Amino acid sequence: MKNNTKVKTIFVCNECGNESPKWVGKCPACGAWNSLFEQRLEVDSKFKDTGVAKNNALTLSEIKLVDDNRFTSGIGELDRVLGGGIVSGSLVLVGGDPGIGKSTLLLQMCQTVAGEKVTADAGEADGGVKSEDKSSAKGGAKNGTKNGAKILYASGEESQKQIKIRADRLGISNPNLFLISENNIDTIFDVVREMSPKILIIDSVQTVYCPEITSAPGSISQVREVTMQLMKLAKDTGICIFLVGHVTKEGAIAGPRVLEHMVDCVLYFEGERHQFHRILRAVKNRFGSTNEIGVFEMRDKGLEEVLNPSEMLLSGRPENTAGSCVLCSMEGSRPLLAEVQALITNSSFNVPRRQASGVDYNRISMLMAVLEKRVGLNLSGSDAYVNVIGGLKLDEPAVDLAVALAIASSFRNIPLGKDVMAIGEVGLTGEVRAVSFIEKRVAEAGKLGFKTCVIPKGSLDEVPKGVNVLEVRTVREAMGII
Repeated sequence: MKNNTKVKTIFVCNECGNESPKWVGKCPACGAWNSLFEQRLEVDSKFKDTGVAKNNALTLSEIKLVDDNRFTSGIGELDRVLGGGIVSGSLVLVGGDPGIGKSTLLLQMCQTVAGEKVTADAGEADGGVKSEDKSSAKGGAKNGTKNGAKILYASGEESQKQIKIRADRLGISNPNLFLISENNIDTIFDVVREMSPKILIIDSVQTVYCPEITSAPGSISQVREVTMQLMKLAKDTGICIFLVGHVTKEGAIAGPRVLEHMVDCVLYFEGERHQFHRILRAVKNRFGSTNEIGVFEMRDKGLEEVLNPSEMLLSGRPENTAGSCVLCSMEGSRPLLAEVQALITNSSFNVPRRQASGVDYNRISMLMAVLEKRVGLNLSGSDAYVNVIGGLKLDEPAVDLAVALAIASSFRNIPLGKDVMAIGEVGLTGEVRAVSFIEKRVAEAGKLGFKTCVIPKGSLDEVPKGVNVLEVRTVREAMGII
């Protein structure tokens, strides 16, 4: 019998996924050097069905939504970032640096999913998962409780015993959680058909492979094909699927950018490994806002929610120290108070050194130019170091005034005062412009005991009780509190 399969060779860029018929030293799409690798594709010459279902077009009024279309994960900060809970049939990608806590967060979610924690004794906690093959997960599917939602945790990086050790450390004892150590996507699908879980967790998507693709796991074609099959599974069955994704040294999800386009929600788990707190941020969400963040704190027993991030970020703040100012940034619907510190010293170099952490470097250079031109501070010969405490990354213009005050305070070596908070955008002419949600920002500052708020002129209609509001039009006027 004649074989209709043809072998085609292409070259794929590991950075952007661009395909080229021949090898080139520089990718024509993203400009990366030596990033193209040879890949063989088997193309079946037979006609393939497009998969488009006939007579399946419905009007909006004909589409019925069930009551349990969205359910809670049991973790308030995660629900906040997801837009109010987990949506059935959604595909969620969770990325972050190694060791940041991605697997820990999802494993803890397995304990609290559906809004209430599930408890079980040691015998039930195993759920029948004792062997190292896939049959253990299939057999354990009948041992779960009747009321709980079944969860399948498929790991391509750890064995079942390794996950069990970590689950015991975190106190995970959900009898409806089933573990499988498998890299083959077809085998995982067999277990899914046997169990019919409500949630499927893949850890990680770069370790899973499709047997029909000849390239190695983690390659561009493998990640794209595996994600495509998982997306189809989620839409056809209503199973919510969480994918753990590795990140590159630049901090982006490893693999082609099409991976982020295919999923419904992309979450980034941020934070420094030597710090306790972690920030969960949505960069894409089809079912909610992308401005919300969730704040966690890493403990010995896993991640704990931080219900008042402002209080945590301001803890340990020095008193009567020059170069420190408190600001308020809006992260979605949540006002978040943080401390910005500046250090201005005489430079010993021909070109002064400028360094920024947590704020845009170019923004710092602009603010220093405004302070020198409009206020008269001689900053051209000084080294400048600006840092947002806690590892936060702030990119909204509302933090300009606080950064400018911190720089001026350090330059003049005069403290601002421990109960001063500043909000406002600074323009090139030195004016202070109004910002959004000014009422929420001032109210949050008042709750945390700040007595003085420096804000743009005419931006606040009603002043909260116990707060002294100083309205300024220019940066020069704001310098009066120093």
